[in-house]
Amino acid sequence: MIGRTARQFVEKEVSPYLDEIENQNFDVVVSKLRKAGELGLLAHSIPEQYGGLGLDKISKGIVGESIGPSSGYGVAHSNHTCIATLPITYFGSEEQKQKYLPKMAAGEFIGAYCLTEPNAGSDALSSQTTARMNKEGTHYLLNGTKLYITNAVFSDTFIIYAKVDGIHFTAFIAEKNYPGLKLGPEEHKMGIKGSSTRSVILEDCMIPVENRLGEIGKGHLIALNVLNLGRFNLGSACMGAAKHGFKKAIQYTGERKQFGQSIAEFPATKEKIAQMAARIYAAESVQYRTAGLLEEALGDLYDIHDQKTISKSMSEFAAECAICKVFGSETLDYTIDETLQLHGGAGFIKEYGIEKMYRDSRINRIFEGTNEINRLLIPTQFFRKAQKGELDLKERVEAALQDLQFPDAAYSGALSKEREKIDLLRNLFLLNAGLAYEAFGAEILHEQETLMRLADLAIALFAGESAVYRAYKAAEKNGPDTETAKIMLAEAFMDDVMWEAERISRTLVSQLTAGEKAKQLQKLIIHECTRFPAPEGSFLRNRRIAESQFDHGEFSC
Repeated sequence: MIGRTARQFVEKEVSPYLDEIENQNFDVVVSKLRKAGELGLLAHSIPEQYGGLGLDKISKGIVGESIGPSSGYGVAHSNHTCIATLPITYFGSEEQKQKYLPKMAAGEFIGAYCLTEPNAGSDALSSQTTARMNKEGTHYLLNGTKLYITNAVFSDTFIIYAKVDGIHFTAFIAEKNYPGLKLGPEEHKMGIKGSSTRSVILEDCMIPVENRLGEIGKGHLIALNVLNLGRFNLGSACMGAAKHGFKKAIQYTGERKQFGQSIAEFPATKEKIAQMAARIYAAESVQYRTAGLLEEALGDLYDIHDQKTISKSMSEFAAECAICKVFGSETLDYTIDETLQLHGGAGFIKEYGIEKMYRDSRINRIFEGTNEINRLLIPTQFFRKAQKGELDLKERVEAALQDLQFPDAAYSGALSKEREKIDLLRNLFLLNAGLAYEAFGAEILHEQETLMRLADLAIALFAGESAVYRAYKAAEKNGPDTETAKIMLAEAFMDDVMWEAERISRTLVSQLTAGEKAKQLQKLIIHECTRFPAPEGSFLRNRRIAESQFDHGEFSC
């Protein structure tokens, strides 16, 4: 029901006004946000006792996916419901929740999130914005500038981070009419023009002491943990936008004729469509798997007030949320790029809408921490768990090496080879993680080239495992003949994943080892990866995938 409501809202209330939104008629954006509030689409992540719906993270993902194709409006919507609202939802005092959340759920108040500064981007904790108590002890006086603030021009509330006495990184809730809060001019952006982006200038901005959010010096717990959910949310939006672009590719290639037949009938087109569909299937699998994990961790946090407990639960799946962001945004860019290519010259023409999607998609690899920063985060989380003793890295690496040398896992039934490939991917990641830790020890956290490649292995593993076991479970439940589409999509995705995993693994081994050890490990990797050659009939399988997508007229599995 929430998904249907969100899709109908975009279709009826947003899509007809996209030109006005693109031309920065922010009155239209605000009116649509108010309407979304009336429908409950801003309230999914706010508890019922504060005027929200208190829905689970799966529902949050469904709304995010549905809003994703709506360009600049979707950015404003997602920003409000996630990083601008959740700091109060999870870390606000009872008084703050009572004051702000009902208005934010209804769309009466629109929110913004202010973290980035001229000299503090990815390194958010190097913030130079200061907060000092006034003589009367009634207000904090904030001074500094925040950059690239989404929703700035029409926001009623601003989550602002500043250092109390120039030292203690702390969060605050400001309102638009507070003395000393000013806005810079509208930024001229490449894409997402329908969202407002301005600087927020603080000159002795007076924020009441009761609007400090959380404890003094604990602002990083709010900032970083809320960004985890922001990354998950962004992944959902990107996946929804990718599906929208894919649908346009299906429609256009079915209509456009060359050499006496539609473009859709050419095998090269079918291969592109199949590869796009496989990637979207994996992205969808990643998103809803992570939604389930987040719901398990966060489902009962609305009634908990201990910030340590909240922070620990919110950070538990930080790596998975980072994968959602990286994999989702890169899936969107890949899909839109191929969609534009399939449109040919029409893709460059405004009226077809693809050039706007192309411009809009690019920001997602920068939003919520660049993809590079998120890649560094993924293996860092893994190594920190090892350092804390939460996992025995040495034991896991030895077991992985044993499995690589003497593989004995033979599966039967649906996707048996793909399940073996997942085991191989896991062992390759563990082997290379072990080699990296052996080479650098605690200094591994500074070896960015190695971390980035380990992240790519981890992303391949998580995405592949999500796609394969989703298809496998569906086949076990409903029978493989009923779930042919999912099985073929999972197989197609794993074809590309394995080639990339072999390349990354061989690169890492060449950089982390030398001599005879390097030669033996290279041989081992090649031997194990060549146990799974390109499957026979993959061209025909991809044609079948594409034909199924054309039959449905949109992404389907």
